[in-house]
Amino acid sequence: MSAPLARHLPLLLLLILLAAASRLLPHWPNFGPIGAMALFGAAAFPRKWMAALVPFAALYLSDLALNNVLYSQYYEGFYWGFNAWVYLGFGLTILLGFGLLRNTTFRWLRLGGATVGATLVFFVLTNFGSWLGSPLYPQTWSGLVAAFVAGLPFLLNSFAGNVLFAGLLFGGARYFAKTPTEATVRERV
Repeated sequence: MSAPLARHLPLLLLLILLAAASRLLPHWPNFGPIGAMALFGAAAFPRKWMAALVPFAALYLSDLALNNVLYSQYYEGFYWGFNAWVYLGFGLTILLGFGLLRNTTFRWLRLGGATVGATLVFFVLTNFGSWLGSPLYPQTWSGLVAAFVAGLPFLLNSFAGNVLFAGLLFGGARYFAKTPTEATVRERV
């Protein structure tokens, strides 16, 4: 890891942790930093294992807090679990970030495209998972369509949250870098 990246590592960690902590604040349903955290981690961390581990750990820790503090009435005892469809969507978003944002020249338009793609991938996976694993929807084509239609309001909130938090994470990392050459953080943020 180069010296400038090592010097920025605490900033990158802080931004991810702040984004994850923001999930505990009151917000509209699905208006959150999940997709933005995955894209930012993929683009900004100097090592690929960090780019995956840090956002996943932040997501899981914030899920533990949400599930055992805010949503504790829905679980008996301490809940350690997670929704596999959400984590699969999160992982695919990290892979999308690796492909579109890592080791490339930073462009806001590229970030916007990655954010739209990440939001759509997450929407398709999580709504498919809701249809597949929920007794609310019949396991038919019309049940699948109903699951996707029911998820449309959440899609808009998810997109808005991803856009806002991607702007804050990538913009914050660029703003807090000390010099114009360091602002690129090897063109990862």
